[in-house]
Amino acid sequence: MDNEPCTKKSRLKDCTVSEGKAEILVTDNNVFYNPVQEFNRDLSIAVLTIFAKDRLKDKEAPQENKFEKDDKVDAPGAMTEDCPKGITILEALSATGLRSIRYAKEVEGVRQIVANDISAKAVDSIKRNVSHNGVESLVIPHHEDATLLMYQRRRDRFDAVDLDPYGCASAYLDGAVQCVVDGGVLLVTATDMAVLVGNVPETCYYKYGAIPVKSKSCHEIALRILLQCIASYAGRYGRYIVPLLSVSVDFYVRVFVQVFTSHIKCKENSSKIGMFYQCNGCESISLQPLVTRKATKGYKLPCAPATDQLCKHCHHRQHMGGPIWLGPLHDQGFVSRLLCNLNGMELNTMKRLEGVLTVIHEELDVPLYYNLDRLMSIVRCHVPPMMMFRSALLNAGYKVSYSHASKISIKTDAPNDIIWDIVRTWEKKHPVKREKLTEDSPTMRILNATSTTDISLALHPLANPISRQKHLSRFQQNPTVNWGPGVRSRTRVDLENAAANSKKVRNQNKHNKKKSAMVEQQIDRQET
Repeated sequence: MDNEPCTKKSRLKDCTVSEGKAEILVTDNNVFYNPVQEFNRDLSIAVLTIFAKDRLKDKEAPQENKFEKDDKVDAPGAMTEDCPKGITILEALSATGLRSIRYAKEVEGVRQIVANDISAKAVDSIKRNVSHNGVESLVIPHHEDATLLMYQRRRDRFDAVDLDPYGCASAYLDGAVQCVVDGGVLLVTATDMAVLVGNVPETCYYKYGAIPVKSKSCHEIALRILLQCIASYAGRYGRYIVPLLSVSVDFYVRVFVQVFTSHIKCKENSSKIGMFYQCNGCESISLQPLVTRKATKGYKLPCAPATDQLCKHCHHRQHMGGPIWLGPLHDQGFVSRLLCNLNGMELNTMKRLEGVLTVIHEELDVPLYYNLDRLMSIVRCHVPPMMMFRSALLNAGYKVSYSHASKISIKTDAPNDIIWDIVRTWEKKHPVKREKLTEDSPTMRILNATSTTDISLALHPLANPISRQKHLSRFQQNPTVNWGPGVRSRTRVDLENAAANSKKVRNQNKHNKKKSAMVEQQIDRQET
């Protein structure tokens, strides 16, 4: 029955959990483990496998000056001697040590992994699990505050630093960009999506230094805010970032960026940061970089604002957000190599990895996207088939792709004028009821505007992407009940059965219980 309470099962106290080639012992309820993030760990293993091969080639190749002579920086921890073969990894917030153990067993070319946690109980758990898996020669359990450890390793740096905190990652970024070697990689997760997508913009500002706007492309905005934040911390030390892969999946965002040292490149990165405007009526998007590159050497300030105070499409006011990262989210060459090497890896989420990475490989390097359902909702019109809308953009001479963050996304290099021309063309064939619409509404202003381009809705041969033709697992469905980020400092083993004694279960019918207790007290008083 729908009204029956959830069945309770006894909590698993002493057990083993297998994931990949690792097996961990779960004996303490205060140590955090979330199986939903297996995709996160599998993706990290795939990225580090490719990175370790590249790093080994770089160390074996003859050393050459990457930058001009006047651009060299004697940064603390700069590598002056040849390093031993194999990469070093820091997992700053290790919990059970599962991720570090999997890195040791599944990533080739690893020399040393430091599995750190500030909790003494967690470190004890890491030691047991490391011994249980026989990787003592590679994984070093470490008990220290993560930020303090990273500051201590600004000279003896790591090749890769993995940050997977509960919530916001910004507190660890200053130390992370300093303790990674030149050409090393940062792996950063942020799970505080409510903050990043615009529910509390003032909180996002003091955590990440940017203001989000509630938008249908909020998940990509979250990625670009996080990248902007990392770039900001790196720039303070004459370093810049190159995103290898950026994903928004499940309940979190995850970015993989390489960190290099160069003051000249830092200046170039400043042109990849900018603000964005979103109309409060029709939700049209405009972008404005903070700095633009001149044809000759040097930079200049752009004229502001990039858009009028009132939207030219619906005459409504604009919301401004940012700054965000306007550069590419992914290195498509790196993504291509990931896809080519997936078959040689043994990963449980292989099917989903192939689908998500294929969509990312097809994704355009243009900021933000539109939601097809929302576009048609603004004009109160029936939603056209996705392939037809994509065909209209291709027929008009523009590019289009999905965003991996949304299955109904329209990511295109076409200007807003073309988007609304297509909407008007579709509406002429499926007219809306205009009787109840006011003349100053966004719907009427858009529909009554004159189109500037002839639009063809004929099906284009390139409208159907390869990922869709192959029926790949492109977009995630909630895998189990109680699916989500989990609770801080609690062990989670079986999501379907781990609801026992949870706050949600304890609070069921709590108001009825209070009323029953009050009635019993009144009866007792009357009897006495």
